[in-house]
Amino acid sequence: MPRSSAEAFMIEPDPVALHDPDLVSILVPVYNEAESILACYEELTTALRQWDRPYEVVFVNDGSTDGTGKSLDDLARKDARVRVVHFRTNYGQTAAVTAAIDYSRGSILVPMDADLQNDPADIPALVGKLENGFDVVSGWRKNRQDPLSRVVTSRCANWLISLVSGVPLHDYGCSLKAYRRDVIADVRLYGEMHRFIPIYARMSGGTVTEMVVGHRPRKKGRSKYGFERVFKVVLDLLVVKFFLSFAAKPIYVFGGFGILCLLASLLPAGLAVFYKLSSGDLHKDFVETPLPIVAATLALVGSLATLQGIIAEVLMRTYFESQGRRPYRVKALVELDSKRE
Repeated sequence: MPRSSAEAFMIEPDPVALHDPDLVSILVPVYNEAESILACYEELTTALRQWDRPYEVVFVNDGSTDGTGKSLDDLARKDARVRVVHFRTNYGQTAAVTAAIDYSRGSILVPMDADLQNDPADIPALVGKLENGFDVVSGWRKNRQDPLSRVVTSRCANWLISLVSGVPLHDYGCSLKAYRRDVIADVRLYGEMHRFIPIYARMSGGTVTEMVVGHRPRKKGRSKYGFERVFKVVLDLLVVKFFLSFAAKPIYVFGGFGILCLLASLLPAGLAVFYKLSSGDLHKDFVETPLPIVAATLALVGSLATLQGIIAEVLMRTYFESQGRRPYRVKALVELDSKRE
């Protein structure tokens, strides 16, 4: 029985040992971009044809329902530098970026959008700056060609992310970036966290910088982003902040909150006793004011939060120890070779 085009191009993730140290992998997540995918490929090949560097292009078809999948298969048939990964359904951009990383073979990773707003001509400059000693080079759409409402919202989000994470970048939302694979090899992305990769890289001790890149108005297709993305970013940012500061010590978050609640419960409890004694009627019921209920609620929440912190500590230690992971990463080991004479 003949296989479908999707099956014909099914591939498995490559072992880390096969990653080419000289290869640059262009990662392109795609969802319903039939109108622009061919133009995107042509711009990529035109921009990189004169580049003295081997490269591959990994397209991830994120469950497209238009003709995107067929167009991608046609590209993979005619160009050996093109790899195509088809999702069974739409999982979102973060999952597509993760799959592109898993199925790529280069030691340098350059994600970009397929909607023609990113300029492929910026890729050699991004990689060049990366090789000047940085681990992440993030694109900055300084002259962004989007509606004003999106620009203003994006600037507010970038300010908030920079403030919370301590990694000051002007444009976290720009897909065009360059990464060293070894810095993000252990990063696992969920939700909408692909834009936070520079933060995870900094968590691993990587060096992060940014570079101004071109940006063009969208002429084909339509944007896949809506205003609801703002709420997702805020929630994901809370998770990133937790992992950034407390991944190895969750008791400090839950236990700290629990202790504050327990201490706070002493105030309404003391006031309730004071009102009872000051009234002169020792038979007066405590429940005549809501203070006892407030005190009991705060004490209960504080106790549960502290217990939750202990459970989180157990889970964290189980995670590290069961997988043989260490709560640190070593950059290099320098020592005197005692075997030499």
